[in-house]
Amino acid sequence: MLLVTGATGALGTLVAKELAGRDDVVFGTRTPRSAVERRVDFDAPDSLDLTGVDTLLLISAGEGEDDVVQARHEAAISAAEKAGVRHVVYTSLSGDGDHLTYALAHRWTERRLRESPLAWTVLRNGLYAEFLAVIAAPGPDGTIAAPLGEGRLAAVARADLAEAAARVALDPAAHAGQVYELVGEVALGGAELAAAVDGSYEPSTLAEARAALSASGALKDFQVPMIVGTYSAIAAGFMDGTAIEGNGIEDNALRTLLGREPRPALDAYLEAVR
Repeated sequence: MLLVTGATGALGTLVAKELAGRDDVVFGTRTPRSAVERRVDFDAPDSLDLTGVDTLLLISAGEGEDDVVQARHEAAISAAEKAGVRHVVYTSLSGDGDHLTYALAHRWTERRLRESPLAWTVLRNGLYAEFLAVIAAPGPDGTIAAPLGEGRLAAVARADLAEAAARVALDPAAHAGQVYELVGEVALGGAELAAAVDGSYEPSTLAEARAALSASGALKDFQVPMIVGTYSAIAAGFMDGTAIEGNGIEDNALRTLLGREPRPALDAYLEAVR
């Protein structure tokens, strides 16, 4: 049996759609509402029951400070070890994201899996095109003011990452011990995004972006430096897909795992901003 965690989250919902109707798959959620759902609450480790699970698709356990995310992932992996789960497939962060503040919890989890007796596969996901639509959304007049500089982001359509995760989780033995980099094949910059929405690209500074994010009141305290750090890494040229482990973009495994051409990230961006 395959159990998918975070099945009601942004990525998990799409994975669940890929796997819907199978009698060998259950979906983990904090509040199960059907026979194909099971309670999975990483913040309540004593409640985790992975009995009968052969493969665990561990979708990263959500936003939080590093110690919170690490504790959640530790709870999941420990529960898997205790229950005799054979294989864990983990959705991590792309190698070019090592400059991001939120990379630490992902790398910690990868190390924890390597030290575990469990078989494992790591899917190093690039940043979502839909996330780019949030941090580089056009204003009412079409102006994109995100401080991306001349940098570009190898963004990925979230649905492609969900499909790749589902494919690997259904045949985990074929991917044991593998770390797959999954980034967009065409990196996007501010000018391209602005042209796509018939707007203009007038980047702000990091300080201006930080002030605006802080003043919005929409973010938790720890999220402001996370987003500012993301802007900084993109602007500095670290997120264009050429710095992933190996020789660069040719090591991107997204097309291979999908068995087809990936969806254009720009299309996913446009769908999200409109």
